[in-house]
Amino acid sequence: MKLRLFSIAALFLLLILSACSPKSSEVLVAEFQDMPVTLNEFEDAYAKNAGGVEEAKKDSVSEYKNFLDLYVNYRMKLRDARVRNYEKDPALKNELNDYKKKVGVSFIKEKEIVEPSLQEFYNKKKEEMRVSHIMIRADKRSKEDALQIANNILDSLKKGGDFATLARRYSEDQFSKDNNGDIYYITAGQIIPAFEAAVFATKKGEVYPEAVETRYGYHIVKVTDRGPRINKVHARHILIDFKDDEGKIDSLKAKAFASKILDSLKTGSDFAEMARKYSEDKGSAPNGGDLGFFERRRMVKEFDEASFKLGVDEISDLVKTRYGYHIIQVLDIEEIPPYAEEKQKLRNIYDKVYYNDDMKEYIDSLKVEFAFTPDEAGIKAFEDGIDSVIVNQYAEAEVRDAVKDNLFFTFSGKKASADSVFLYVMEESKYKNKVIDRKVIDDAIEDYAQQVLLEEKAMILDKTNEDFARLMDDYKNGIYIFKLQEDEVWNKVEIDSTELKSFHARTKDNYVYPDRADYSAVYVKSDSVINALYAQLTPETDFDEFANEHTKRPGMREKKGYYGTKNIADDELAAKAFELAPGEYSKPFEIKNGWYIVYLHEKYPSRVKTFEEAKPEAASAYQEELSKKLEKEYIQSLKKRYEPEIYYENLEKAFIEEPVENN
Repeated sequence: MKLRLFSIAALFLLLILSACSPKSSEVLVAEFQDMPVTLNEFEDAYAKNAGGVEEAKKDSVSEYKNFLDLYVNYRMKLRDARVRNYEKDPALKNELNDYKKKVGVSFIKEKEIVEPSLQEFYNKKKEEMRVSHIMIRADKRSKEDALQIANNILDSLKKGGDFATLARRYSEDQFSKDNNGDIYYITAGQIIPAFEAAVFATKKGEVYPEAVETRYGYHIVKVTDRGPRINKVHARHILIDFKDDEGKIDSLKAKAFASKILDSLKTGSDFAEMARKYSEDKGSAPNGGDLGFFERRRMVKEFDEASFKLGVDEISDLVKTRYGYHIIQVLDIEEIPPYAEEKQKLRNIYDKVYYNDDMKEYIDSLKVEFAFTPDEAGIKAFEDGIDSVIVNQYAEAEVRDAVKDNLFFTFSGKKASADSVFLYVMEESKYKNKVIDRKVIDDAIEDYAQQVLLEEKAMILDKTNEDFARLMDDYKNGIYIFKLQEDEVWNKVEIDSTELKSFHARTKDNYVYPDRADYSAVYVKSDSVINALYAQLTPETDFDEFANEHTKRPGMREKKGYYGTKNIADDELAAKAFELAPGEYSKPFEIKNGWYIVYLHEKYPSRVKTFEEAKPEAASAYQEELSKKLEKEYIQSLKKRYEPEIYYENLEKAFIEEPVENN
C-alpha cells in the first residue's frame, strides 16, 4: 500500500513538474545583449537544416552543440545587418522586391491555386456518379433558341415529366438518347468542367435545376446513382460466344452451355481450369481467364457494371454483351491510392482540364480586390491608330510613338498603358506574326493584367500567408548575410604576389602532377586483326601513320590515334603506355571488348608543380585561407561586441515532445 501511495505521489509530482516546465518557446539556448535565442527557434533552424524533425531527432546533443555555435553566429550577423541599416539599402530593397514578385507569383499559382484544387480534385475522385443527360445542340440553331428548348424541357420535368422519355424524344446526343440519356458512371476529370460541376452539385435521383452550357450546347443533367468509387477490380472471366461449331449465331445454345459451366462452378469446379478449357476469349483463356486490374469504363458497359458490383471471390450470373455470355469472378479490389501517390497523375490531368478556369476565377477575384478598371476610350484610340502592326514588330513600328501612351486599364491606383502591355506580350509565341486587332488587344490586356495583378498580390502576400512570410524572411536574411560576407570578407581579400609565392612555398606539396603518359593507340574489335597488325609493326614503323590507317576508334583516325597526355590513374591506356620506354609500342591487350596497341611518345613521372604551373590552384587556396581568416576575425569582433551567453545544457531538451496540459 505504501509503495502504491508513493507511486501515485510520484506520478502527481511528475504531472505538476511537467505542467510547470517551460515550453520550448520560453527555454533559452543563447542570448546576447537584448536578443534571446529560444529552444524553439533553434529546433526550427536545425530541423530545416537536417531535413525534418524526424531526422533531427536522430542526431546527438554534440551535433546540436556544433550547430548552435553556427546558429548564434548567424543571429549575431543578422543583428549586425540591422545595425548597419541594410533594411534601408536601396539596392537590397530592390533585390528583395524583385524576388518577392517573382517567387510570389509562383507561390500563388502553386499554393493558392494548384495545391488546394489538387486536393479537392483527389477528394472528388473518391466518388462516382451515374449520369444521364439531354443535350440540345447550339450549332443547329442560335444559342438563344437552344437555351429556350432546354428550359422548356426543364419545365416539363418540374411538372412531373419522365426524364427517360424526354431524353429519347429530344436529346441530340446520338450516343445516349436511345439509352434514356444514360452516359454511365463518371468521376472527376473525365468530363468538361462545367458539366462536372453540375453533376457534383446534384443529389442522387435529382435533376440539376439549370441548363448547363458547354461547347456542345446545353445539357439537362440528372444523377441516377452516386457513391464511393472503386479504383480498380482484378477479374477473370469465361466467354461463350454466340456462334455454334459451324460459325452460325445460336444464342440459345450459347446460353445453355454457359449455364452448365456456371452450375459446375457453383458446385466447386476450378474457375481457371474451366476458363482454359472452355473460354472463347483467346487472349485470356490461356491465363485462366485473367484480365488483370481494370478501371471503370474500360470494359463494355454490361461487363463493367457486373464486375464492379461483385465482391472479392464472388462469381456473377451470366452477363450478356455483344461478344457473348460471360461468367465473371472478381479476384481483388484496389482502393483509391493515397494522395501522395496520385498527386503527379492528378497534376497532369488538372493542368489540361482545370487550371485555366481556376486561374481565370482567381484573376477575376484580384480584379475586384485591386479595383481593376479597363479604359475603353484608351483601348479604342489605340485600336484606331495602330494601323495593322504585327505584334512582334510593335517595338519598331512607326506608329508606336503616337499610340503607346493610350491608357488600357488601371488597378490599385496604377496605370497600364498600351506600351507596357505590348512590350510585355510581343515576345510571346502565341502572338507571333499576329496582326494587332481588337481580339489581339483584348487577349494582350488579359495576359498582362494577369501578370501585374499576380505581382500586386505577391507584394502583400506576406501579410496574409505565414508560409510565404517565412520564405521571404529566409530570403531577406540570406541577402543580408551575403552582403555582410561581401563587405567583411570577399571585398577585403587581396592577393599580393609576394605573399602568394610565400604561400606556395609552404604548401607546394599540395600541387603535384601525377604520373602521366603521352601516347597514341590503335584500336580494333578483333584479337585476330590486332595480332595481324602487331606482326606488321617494326621499330622503323611510323606509328602515327600506322594508326591513321588502321585504328577503328570513332573520331581517332583523323587524330592519327593520338590521345595526348593523360593521368595513368584515370586512364587504363595511359597506364599501359607508362610501362613502356619512349618510342616503344606494347603487345596487343584487351580492354572492354576491344583490342589495343599503345605507343609511348613521352612519360612524365610525378613531380611538384612549379609556382607558375600551380599559380591558379595556389591563388584559389590562398584566397580561401584569407577568407577563413577574415571570417574568423569578423566572428570574433561580433562576439566581443555582443558577448553571447550560450546554454548548452538546455539542448538536452531539444526535440522532446512537450506534455499535453490538462486543464
